[in-house]
Amino acid sequence: MSTSNDTCEGIILPLLNEETWPIAGRTAMYLIGLLWSFMGVSIIADIFMCAIEVITSKKKTVKIANPKAEGGVEDIEVMVWNGTIANLTLMALGSSAPEILLSVIEIVGNKFYAGELGPSTIVGSASFNLLVITAVCIVGVPKGEVRTVRLIKVFAITAFFSIFAYIWLFLVLKVSSPNVVSIWEAVFTFCCFPILVILAFVADKDFCRKKREESDEEINLGIDETKSNTNRVSPELGTDTNKVGREGYLTADHVTKDGVAGVVKEVGKHPDLDPDTIATLAALEADKNTPHSRAWYRVDATRKITGGLKLKPKLDPKVTQALNEMKEGASVTSIISDEIPVIEFAASACAVFENEKKVRIYIVRRGNVNPQVIFKYETVDGTAESGADYIAQRGTMVFDANETQKYLDIEIVDDNEWEEDEVFFIKLALDTKSNAKLGKKNTMQITIINDDEPGTFDFTMASYLTKESVGDMRIPVMRSHGSDGRVEVQWKTTDMTATSGKDYYGGEGTLVFEHGEREKTIDIPIVDDAEFEKDESFKLELVEVSSGGAKLGKLKSTIITIVNDDEYNTILDRVVNLTHINLDRIRIGNATWGEQFRNAMNVNGGDVESAGVMDYIMHFFTFGWKVIFAFCPPPNFLNSGGWICFIVAIVMIGILTAIINDLASIFGCLVGLKDPVTAITFVALGTSLPDLFASKTAAVNEKYADASIGNVTGSNSVNVFLGLGLSWLIASIYWASKGQKFEVDSGTLSFSVLMYTVCAVCCILLLVARRTFSFFGKAELGGKRIPAIGSAIFLFCLWMLYVLTCAFQVYEYFSF
Repeated sequence: MSTSNDTCEGIILPLLNEETWPIAGRTAMYLIGLLWSFMGVSIIADIFMCAIEVITSKKKTVKIANPKAEGGVEDIEVMVWNGTIANLTLMALGSSAPEILLSVIEIVGNKFYAGELGPSTIVGSASFNLLVITAVCIVGVPKGEVRTVRLIKVFAITAFFSIFAYIWLFLVLKVSSPNVVSIWEAVFTFCCFPILVILAFVADKDFCRKKREESDEEINLGIDETKSNTNRVSPELGTDTNKVGREGYLTADHVTKDGVAGVVKEVGKHPDLDPDTIATLAALEADKNTPHSRAWYRVDATRKITGGLKLKPKLDPKVTQALNEMKEGASVTSIISDEIPVIEFAASACAVFENEKKVRIYIVRRGNVNPQVIFKYETVDGTAESGADYIAQRGTMVFDANETQKYLDIEIVDDNEWEEDEVFFIKLALDTKSNAKLGKKNTMQITIINDDEPGTFDFTMASYLTKESVGDMRIPVMRSHGSDGRVEVQWKTTDMTATSGKDYYGGEGTLVFEHGEREKTIDIPIVDDAEFEKDESFKLELVEVSSGGAKLGKLKSTIITIVNDDEYNTILDRVVNLTHINLDRIRIGNATWGEQFRNAMNVNGGDVESAGVMDYIMHFFTFGWKVIFAFCPPPNFLNSGGWICFIVAIVMIGILTAIINDLASIFGCLVGLKDPVTAITFVALGTSLPDLFASKTAAVNEKYADASIGNVTGSNSVNVFLGLGLSWLIASIYWASKGQKFEVDSGTLSFSVLMYTVCAVCCILLLVARRTFSFFGKAELGGKRIPAIGSAIFLFCLWMLYVLTCAFQVYEYFSF
């Protein structure tokens, strides 16, 4: 090939006369233009995929007979598109549109003469997709986990066709009619596409298997329950059929109060989590339980690369850590107490005899005992007056590291006059610089008494009401008519409509009153099960006292009723609404035209707090493309169901692909690369990188391997049947109308096809071995680490072998 500056031209480019420009400058310009165009085609492919997602996610409502439902009829939403057909038609077209259109545009632009860039790009992309993407997915699965192909019959069909397609190409180019493609060969190549779709659909539905007895619902719907597309059962995407119908199971299409309440129950009591954050966690939980399509992962990968609006919001690492800890079983109390010191009195009330002349007050610290905590205390008059009945105090105390208890003594005035019992108070306050908080017992009542009786013990009320979300219910026990000596009070709970262990944690216990203490509390943990139920009650009784002179009063039993929590329900309703909003963000294809422009003109769609340095860099480089393609109508434009966006996007992809065709050809010419080598390296990688990131993410997040590698074999087949079948059909008909034959140079392309076929067979055999033998973990992806790494290295070496041997053959280091 000539490397002179004036012979490197394409179909559209150059737009100006570049004959006098230096080759180095033109090379740099076309390389930058090629890389920038790859970014552009990935962005418009993002919009194209959104349209496809809207089209293929369409549902319809069918009525079935169900005696258990109201009126004997139940409405069920059913997917209009079968998952397998969607993957092999629109999804495959979306991920392979640049390669397919490149082949067609090259044929038309070359006046219907065969080109080398388009066909070589198709084979080169197929090689990269099958070998490199599979290698990355094998080692990309988290350690200790595996991913298997669930729809194995469909995978077998697409794997067979992904090899047969290229064997057929070799036969056409070298055996049937060497260097010539006839009309019947082009027609057969193109017709293999619907044949593939039909056979894959048959395998998906298992029409050839032995019939089993069908349920009434399956008969009414005309579907197979194991392959249905209803909102209750979605095994095509890997949904657990035992969970979807549960009210407490969250998915993107199944957000219920019970489901959100489950998340609130796990994280809602953490002090750092507000309803907005909890709603984000609920949305992520629903998203985690919802299998995603190939389009979703492709869009997610593209936006991560180009600094676009992320489908999943970024969470504070502390929030994620707290969520993980609570899911692993750590109590909310332990998480809170590990973070914040809590200061309070040991008892909420106490009593002292006037002749004792002083009373000792204990202050305790619980929770985080590591930091130093400074707090203040101050006495406040009640019926007892400072100076006449006690000596007022006001001061500051310090809890040093690991110190959990302090005390202070307050002097009592003994005036030798008979008086009724009198009270005063002491309260706590925190220093403004303190990082602690006050407990509920931050004010203490002190009673000055004039007798020496041990006292009478009873409850203050015959019944109490408490909310389910209260955490611990504190029931006060009063000591009256004396407070002399140490007294132990035995108590127990008795179930009524509430059940111990389910609605509360009861049983038996002992409440200890030290000398002078007048009030203590029995703490009963209330279970917040986030279930909507009627009010429930249990009985709490004082059984006996230990001191001989002490006795139980009249109110020795009380009823505690757990009532519905209106505040909790209000917060829960808000969290549910916010969860729906967050899920709308995760769901693709629902943006308005205005939102498209706002997302295009702002880094990470305006969510600058979650944007990183690379997001800003890539947003700067892709800003122009984002604004240009924001003019494409959104998927829901005019309620078209995504079709208007689909048509406009594919036209834009076609225009950009024509530019990429010229950029790649001219760049290869300027640096001395022939079109086939440019195709299997620069162009193949540029169009396939978003698929690589999408498959890697799917391998990590999905339960099965279908969304990561199951679609690769189908896309590789569709590339040949549509990309080459359509372009060859157009050219062969054109030349036949001229009375001539459509000639295709078989040398370079046939060798590339042969090498790919050999590598593809090796790859499929490796996947079969990985699924069969326990040495690999009996799974296509993941498993034991060393065999997984070995498998990835083997596949990557196959790809390098393919690229190098094809390049050597193009430059005639050996003949074929």
